[in-house]
Amino acid sequence: MTIRVMLVDDQVLLRTGFRMVLAAQPDMEVVAEAGDGAEAIEILRATAVDVVLMDVRMPRLDGVEATRRICSAETHPKVLILTTFDLDEYAFSGLKAGASGFMLKDVPPAELLGAIRSVHSGDAVVAPSTTRRLLDRFAPMLPTTGKERGPGGAMEKLTEREREVMLLVAQGLSNGEIAARLVLSEATVKTHVGRILTKLGLRDRVQVVVLAYESGLVRAGGL
Repeated sequence: MTIRVMLVDDQVLLRTGFRMVLAAQPDMEVVAEAGDGAEAIEILRATAVDVVLMDVRMPRLDGVEATRRICSAETHPKVLILTTFDLDEYAFSGLKAGASGFMLKDVPPAELLGAIRSVHSGDAVVAPSTTRRLLDRFAPMLPTTGKERGPGGAMEKLTEREREVMLLVAQGLSNGEIAARLVLSEATVKTHVGRILTKLGLRDRVQVVVLAYESGLVRAGGL
């Protein structure tokens, strides 16, 4: 199955470089390109795309707002935020807007390709530890989206074990680390994470972490 990719960046040279890397892969195809968020949204109305590589700082409509509009649709492509600087506040905002992760623009080609494949398969591509560093730094500074859910309500759908797993995900632990901490198999942890996503209506573990911070289950700097 070919992964249909869209490149959104106002720098033509960068798009060219990404396109050359992706074109060499038998399972990927660049089906569209755009120079800003507004153009990307317009193109997506008529073009089937699986994964969008989205720059954040662009004219007319930036990548964060474009991501928010794209991800608000009932069916939509996965979005990978591209940023120049690690721990960029734009990357954090992009995650809150619905992106499945973020990557630095100077990422090695192999990592970029792996990230696209991971996102396409339904996983997030931001390492949990990196996600937590983002949240620790920016959660106290940024306005909330107005859609937060407190520890009650949706959280009450979770079993005691699922809450344990959710807290460990929010602390930046990988599935393997959670398995070791709770003395479970990694497959069992993956099942718990999947059930958490389903019960809370979340797309990936990045959103689990964001919700845990926004609901007060985890606070910047620790529990």
